[in-house]
Amino acid sequence: MSQVKRKRRSVDGVLILNKPLTFSSNAALQKVRWLFNANKAGHTGSLDPLATGVLPICFGEATKFSQYLLNADKRYEVVMQLGITTATGDAEGQVLEQKPVNCTEQDLLAVLPRFRGEITQIPPMYSAIKKDGQPLYKLARAGEVVDREPRQITIDELELLSFEGDKARLVVSCSKGTYIRTLVEDIGQVLGCGAHVAMLCRTEAGPFHLEQAIDLETLIELQEKSGSEALDQFLLPVDAGLLHWPCLELTEHTSYYWLHGQPVRVPEAPLNTYIRVRDHQGRFIGIGEVANDGRLAPKRLIQNS
Repeated sequence: MSQVKRKRRSVDGVLILNKPLTFSSNAALQKVRWLFNANKAGHTGSLDPLATGVLPICFGEATKFSQYLLNADKRYEVVMQLGITTATGDAEGQVLEQKPVNCTEQDLLAVLPRFRGEITQIPPMYSAIKKDGQPLYKLARAGEVVDREPRQITIDELELLSFEGDKARLVVSCSKGTYIRTLVEDIGQVLGCGAHVAMLCRTEAGPFHLEQAIDLETLIELQEKSGSEALDQFLLPVDAGLLHWPCLELTEHTSYYWLHGQPVRVPEAPLNTYIRVRDHQGRFIGIGEVANDGRLAPKRLIQNS
């Protein structure tokens, strides 16, 4: 007999998952979606399989705003393994070269300032960036190396937490598009001994912190015990990633027209910036932008049940 297909349910909100080791971001997403039995879900920024930490997962209406989390700054703790370079830039890859580690903690501290601020990175071959429609990691697995365009990124914080033997632990706060593997490799190259990522944990993604994150094991245990609906207690509101934006509350009259796609006049609103919008009952109904004529135009609307 064929299995009866599960009827998925409508789920809206944001889950902060502590992505487990060895899971790809997509595998973690699909597992969580299955546990919630949700119609629609997406993650907001990939983590490598050997990385752990903050992976925001958006459900339902929250997926409309995932792009703003993709663009958010990130914060990491990373352990550099000095003296060894690998094909992937992390512990998963084939060892390419081993060198003695003659640098000291002071040598590393002297190098770090050149990697702070606006710098240029060449994305690694083992990345999801596409070249002629093919992800680079697929080309890399086939033994191909292609030219990659350098990228401008910003490192807001780069500090040494500890230095023991041939390992160094760093904290990094950076802009979107930063590859920590590339940063570690570049630092290792300047030191002359090479390096790769031995451990990586994302501790912040935009407004979300590791302390908020839920372990996959917790979700599995609760779902098995109490069902998918019990997991909803871990969901943050749809606009949880936008709470640092200015907010406007409309009247019942203006809410009606705004939700039908019409700009409405609002008093003393900031111009030319995205704004969270709530209706007269305080419910989040979407995001908009105020034009120079003082009218708030809808950009993304959500459906409240």
